[in-house]
Amino acid sequence: MDCATKSSFTLSFNTRSQIQKLPSWLKIKYVDNELTNKIESLSKNYNLHSVCQSAHCPNRSECWSQGTATFMVMGEQCTRGCRFCAVSTMSKPPPLDPNEPQNLASAVAALNLRYVVITSVARDDLEDEGAGHFAECIKALKEKQAGLLIEVLVPDFKAKKFAIKKIIEAQPDVVSHNVETVERLTRSIRDIRANYNQSLEVLRLYREMSNEKIITKSGMMVGFGESEGEIRKTMFDLRAIGVEIFTIGQYLQPTKTPRHLPVKEFVHPDVFKKYEQMGYEVGFKYMACGALVRSSYKAAEPFIEKMIVSRNR
Repeated sequence: MDCATKSSFTLSFNTRSQIQKLPSWLKIKYVDNELTNKIESLSKNYNLHSVCQSAHCPNRSECWSQGTATFMVMGEQCTRGCRFCAVSTMSKPPPLDPNEPQNLASAVAALNLRYVVITSVARDDLEDEGAGHFAECIKALKEKQAGLLIEVLVPDFKAKKFAIKKIIEAQPDVVSHNVETVERLTRSIRDIRANYNQSLEVLRLYREMSNEKIITKSGMMVGFGESEGEIRKTMFDLRAIGVEIFTIGQYLQPTKTPRHLPVKEFVHPDVFKKYEQMGYEVGFKYMACGALVRSSYKAAEPFIEKMIVSRNR
């Protein structure tokens, strides 16, 4: 994933017409309560960014109301311009905030989370692609809160081994990197600096370089015109390199601008159920499939937590 942001399976409610065009199974209700207000307040107080907001995630209200959130580090501007992503782009974003690791740790501690997901924009302008800063954020979280389970949704870092090593040495529990789409459609959907095989290599390296101690995860969107056969091939490609968790969600056009691709198909819930069953048959240990499923949606499921605890023994 180019921009981990990329977590960004995205949705924007910019116009009434967009809402009216959505099928019945994509109706979303936003609910504000004490927890959602607390997360928003902490983000502002500590100068943090939540991908829930930056990527217009449709599950923001549900996750926040349950006291979980995905934080996005390294700023709000990505150096890549993927055609599915709502995050803004800039060739030379502002410098990294040296206080971000500690601010992030303080905010997560204040929320008393047991499981946190950290993602980031892509920073091709930096020598290590920002891996060192990302690693410092992981370390700060671990130092601040013992027992915290940490999932990271990382950019590809151009598959640089020294950058990947920095993340591994910080010891996250789960490393997620999204292939985003099937191989055939990659060039038309993702930034030119990203590609399908590079994403597979990145996931392979995390598993190999960590001696298979880190759980690897990936995700993709549907609705671009991919075929069932291509989705099955993607599953087999990921399982071949040891990926254990896979998510599939509906692509939703962030804006009506030329940058963002239109939706070719709204996939029916029954088809998502079929993909979920297919994933288990292929060998994934955990599947999450549905129109509103996103990379970090329900990341703290009891089954995933048990996988982590078992792996750490």
